[in-house]
Amino acid sequence: MVQLVVGNKGKGKTTYLLDKVNTEVQKVSGSIVYLDKNTKHMYELNNKIRLIDVSYYMVADADEFIGFVSGIISQDHDLEQIYFDNFLKIASLEGGDIEPVIHKLEKISERFKIDFIISISLDEDSLPASVKDKVVVSL
Repeated sequence: MVQLVVGNKGKGKTTYLLDKVNTEVQKVSGSIVYLDKNTKHMYELNNKIRLIDVSYYMVADADEFIGFVSGIISQDHDLEQIYFDNFLKIASLEGGDIEPVIHKLEKISERFKIDFIISISLDEDSLPASVKDKVVVSL
C-alpha cells in the first residue's frame, strides 16, 4: 500500500511521519526503513528504525531512485514499511511528474507486501488525479 502525506513546505509533514514511524515500530514484527535527504532526524527516530541518507548514494533521477529502493528491499526479507521524507528531493522529482513513480511503487508494494508512507511537499490540489486516492493526510 502507498500512503501519501501531502502539504506545502513547513506544514508538519515530517513531524507527522516521525510520530507515525515511532508508533508503528512498536506494532510491526519486521523491519522499517526511513529514507531522508540527510541525518538531521537521526535522534528523533527509534533505534530499531534504519535511517538512510539518500544523498550519500548519488541518486540522480527517478529510475535510479526506484532501483535504489529495490536494492533495499532485496537485502531485507523482513521489511514491512519504508518511509520517504522529502520525497520530491530524494527521488529527484522536484518539478517533475510524480505519477509514474507512485504507480511503480504501488506495484512494488503489492509484489513484496511492503507499505510505503510518502511525504510530498505539494498541496493536495496539485497532485495528479490518479494518486489523490492515496492521500491519508493533507496538511
